[in-house]
Amino acid sequence: MNALVIDGHPNPHSLCAAIAIRYAEAHGDALVLALRDLEFDQNMRFGYTKRQELEPDLQLAWQRLLEARHVVVVTPVWWGSVPALLKGFFDRLLLPKRAYRVKANGLPEGLLSGRTGRVIVTMDSPWWYLRLAGDTTMRHVRQTTLRFCGISRVKATRIGPVKGSTEELRAGWLSKIERIARADSAASRTNRPHPPVEVAATG
Repeated sequence: MNALVIDGHPNPHSLCAAIAIRYAEAHGDALVLALRDLEFDQNMRFGYTKRQELEPDLQLAWQRLLEARHVVVVTPVWWGSVPALLKGFFDRLLLPKRAYRVKANGLPEGLLSGRTGRVIVTMDSPWWYLRLAGDTTMRHVRQTTLRFCGISRVKATRIGPVKGSTEELRAGWLSKIERIARADSAASRTNRPHPPVEVAATG
């Protein structure tokens, strides 16, 4: 597996779900991780004050993340952020001393280096409105999550407005995703990143 495609939409019949599947199929060496199919507590019951053991599905998800050289997150824009399902997945899985660590000078260091990424968001608002509002979902996932954990060269893809879209328009978006996935796959063969930092697979 070269790419891990994380589908963060709770609805299996959503456009996000279709995008995740189409991307993986076109990429040719990718696995879809549909978070709605995983069994795990989305809440950090003790915050960062006490260890909360990972459920088996999260342990497997962590292993898949470690194996991937390219990480894709597919999510809708909900309230300027992401669905609780995806946020809970990030909270529970991307833990200190696993996905990142704090250096002696107080600055964070990502531990998932050696991987590239892409964030695909679907939205009901037009792109010009996102620029006006700050494009907070993309910034959250791309910069303060993936890049924070060391995943570099994270590209952005925005799809929408979805509300009121026709079947023809959605088919065009899926064709666009196919082209993007093929380009990402080709790039991974010709411009492979440095080996990822070794981090713990369990705990």
